[in-house]
Amino acid sequence: MALDSLRALIEAIAARGDLVRVDHPVSIDKEITEIADRCMKSPGGGPALLFTRPTLAGGAPSRYPVAVNLFGSGPRMALALGVECLDEIGERIAALLHLKVPDTLLGKLALLPQLAEVAKFPPKTAGGRPACQEVVIREGDVDLAQFPVPVCWPEDGGPYITLAGVITRDPGSGTRNVGMYRVQVLGKNELAMHWQRHKVGAAHWRAMAERGERMPVAIALGGDPASIYAASAPLPPTIDEFLFAGFLRREPVRLAKAVTSDLDVPAEAEIVLEGYIDPREELVLEGPFGDHTGFYSLADYYPKVHVTAVTLRTEAIWPHTIVGRPPMEDYWLGHATERIFLPLLKLTIPEIVDMHMPAAGIFHNLVFVSIDKQYPGQAYKVMNGLWGQGLMSLAKVVIVLDRDVNVQDPQEAWWVALNHIDPERDVRFTMGPIDVLDHSSRGFTFGSKMGIDATRKWKEEGFTREWPNRIVMDAETKRRIDAMWGELGIDLGGRGR
Repeated sequence: MALDSLRALIEAIAARGDLVRVDHPVSIDKEITEIADRCMKSPGGGPALLFTRPTLAGGAPSRYPVAVNLFGSGPRMALALGVECLDEIGERIAALLHLKVPDTLLGKLALLPQLAEVAKFPPKTAGGRPACQEVVIREGDVDLAQFPVPVCWPEDGGPYITLAGVITRDPGSGTRNVGMYRVQVLGKNELAMHWQRHKVGAAHWRAMAERGERMPVAIALGGDPASIYAASAPLPPTIDEFLFAGFLRREPVRLAKAVTSDLDVPAEAEIVLEGYIDPREELVLEGPFGDHTGFYSLADYYPKVHVTAVTLRTEAIWPHTIVGRPPMEDYWLGHATERIFLPLLKLTIPEIVDMHMPAAGIFHNLVFVSIDKQYPGQAYKVMNGLWGQGLMSLAKVVIVLDRDVNVQDPQEAWWVALNHIDPERDVRFTMGPIDVLDHSSRGFTFGSKMGIDATRKWKEEGFTREWPNRIVMDAETKRRIDAMWGELGIDLGGRGR
């Protein structure tokens, strides 16, 4: 059964013995960051953390606990999405993509359960008073200083909301978008919305600005884990994130009408900040911010959000994540995206076997991809194809390897790549869009990319020498050593086989 709320996820993590409740008073001013950062950089991503006694900036205790690193490991990410392995979701997507209508009536009837599963996905409106509106604070009574919004890093411009679903609507089509953007707290009822120019929320804002109309915004913290993840997923603009979350959880997401706008918000959210952006107002300075690159992104000008209401559960929990020098919790959110969306990538680039974006590459800086190479030059076809796919267009370095290379193991991928390449022959450069947060690009959001063909080279590609085999022990010898290993007295900590 799907987990319906943030607290349900916390309870499930605790039941597995993977949650640490920190009862010692800890300040939201950088102390939570330092503790969480040490945990995130420990083997396996460290435990999830629930700070039960966070202290506010002035030293007063907060009435709301802070949850951090809930998604910060492979097992917890799978738990949040209701699977044993993230590849299960990719397999479900692949099965839907390859549906063929059978010729026989019996075959069509057999197809109905799969089609019925799709029909259950649309979100539905919750009846009665939703959990996210047990308490309603309006207008002049709003004071964001009462909430434990952490200051993450020493040079940050202020406290930051980091794990929220920002809900907006296209003024023309009415299409909803839920995006995960950082939001800086500027004052008791004012925020700075950091949405980069290629984000859908920013497109909605530009459309509203052209009309000269106020733009309603809702910022949801918590809710069902699938919806939290979906806000971070690189979905096409026409795909509703709550619809996608319903597919992930195999149950519809329950929504509720906001109290000061016509936007729908997750009924099971812990806290919802409702407000608006007035496009006639000047932009406000947002940042700096210690970002997922491991460097500070510099201050820049972004829209101001006026908070008109805060709704919350009576005993709300503040969800938070910290980004910085990898590995961090966001790696596991990105890894889920890598596994879930691989089948969609294979639709247009079918020779792809697997791909991996290692933590050090902070998603867009390094992509390993293995392919089933069938013809000369195919590696270049793949890298150019990747650069034409949505947010993959931001990938800075793409390394293409043969299908027998385990790209999930960066050490193996680098070992093979560095053995296989002649740098002058196998490296190609091109220009294109670059991530907004890339401080090294020659222009803002524009710069160069590098593709490396690390596949075995064919005669048609100008390689006439003999290509050597990889060193692998024969199976019979390995079998004999496996059988005698227990008698050898060598303890490798379980790594002997």
